[in-house]
Amino acid sequence: RMSQPAEPSELQTLAERVIDSGALGRSRVYAQLLRYLVEARLNGTQPKEVEIAIDVLGRDTDFDVSKDSAVRVYIHQLRKRLDQYYSEREPDAQHRLVIPRGQYTVLVEPVTAVPVSDDEDELDLIGPADPLPGSRQAWLLGGAALLLLNLGLLLMLFWPSRPELDVATHPLWHEILADDTPILVVMGDYYIFGERNERGTVTRLVREFSINSRQDLDDHLSAHPEDGRRYTDLDLNYLPIGSAFAFNYLAPILHSAGKPIDIKMMSEVSARDLSRHHIVYIGYISGMRSLADMVFSLSGLAVGGGFDQLIQLDSGEIYESSAGLPSPDHRFTDFGWFITFPSTGNKRVLAVTGMRDPGLIHTALALTKLYALEAVDAAIEERAGAGANTAFEALYQVRGIDRMNFEAQLRYAARLDATAVWEDSSVSGGGTASSLPDR
Repeated sequence: RMSQPAEPSELQTLAERVIDSGALGRSRVYAQLLRYLVEARLNGTQPKEVEIAIDVLGRDTDFDVSKDSAVRVYIHQLRKRLDQYYSEREPDAQHRLVIPRGQYTVLVEPVTAVPVSDDEDELDLIGPADPLPGSRQAWLLGGAALLLLNLGLLLMLFWPSRPELDVATHPLWHEILADDTPILVVMGDYYIFGERNERGTVTRLVREFSINSRQDLDDHLSAHPEDGRRYTDLDLNYLPIGSAFAFNYLAPILHSAGKPIDIKMMSEVSARDLSRHHIVYIGYISGMRSLADMVFSLSGLAVGGGFDQLIQLDSGEIYESSAGLPSPDHRFTDFGWFITFPSTGNKRVLAVTGMRDPGLIHTALALTKLYALEAVDAAIEERAGAGANTAFEALYQVRGIDRMNFEAQLRYAARLDATAVWEDSSVSGGGTASSLPDR
């Protein structure tokens, strides 16, 4: 690759031409990032990742590059947008702006140079982060591999070729996609622990509904010391397979905004995350944990005898899933649900959930179809009259046999009072309120 220094006026002119063209998209961050890199180049400096995070993305001084890939994602996307600009809008340009792979700087390149391929460019998503301490690196590789690697493999296998991105114009998505606020996808995970035999070898993995964390297991062992030799923490969590399919449907819409998207397990989410991100929860109703306090505080639905049952508060109608129960002919009825509402500081929360996999998967698919969201709008207007849907929810009934969904029906939709989320509340249906950790 041949690149050369540029006169200040030339470098700034090329940058402003790209910005003025609108090729960097709606987000202001890309224009700010390009100007920042140009200014650093003209000053003869190359900023560090943490400096970009603080100066451009507005992150705090405690920004940790080992845990947050936002800068690398923005640099990667900016490089791709520059490549696309010159290939589509200025294919005959004599010089072009480039961001060398593995560097946080901008250069001027003659047109005779061969651009880096997209496949090679993808490598930049894992660099050039500062080296991780050995113990932290081992934790990341060991603790996250089971969840994220398998989720990534599923996404590569089932990623759709072209989503209906016109759905992004609907207020449900527009409020999340149209600004510079980063998106945090929260996956509803479940804690599992090991059971040892008499020789101390772990022979089984156990999912106990009343034990949802290492602390819960410690509390159980304190109350039942006789289980101390049987049960052991393995630092393992799992995701329902429906969560991967639901994420597969929603990911193209989320990525269409061209801004950073982080992923966390529900067990890792803190109160600080809610104040810094738009939150998109994907998972079972039973996996929402502390987020359920906020969600059910304004929902028109409440948890019934268990998380496979919801009760409509104004009518008393009961919706109960049979998808988790075996039957001779394997027929089932399941329910999926979404709810969206404003959080702190113009942030949004969108929960895409279900009692079991069929309901969760159908709800995610419905949110990718503009006509499905317009049907929800019509149902709300029929129920509550015309008005702005700042906060609203919808419940779907799904019927099928074996693992196949054959019929889905919108059973309930309602506009909600967004202010109710800030009232002191607990999980509906007799749950106990528990606050998110501030970490």
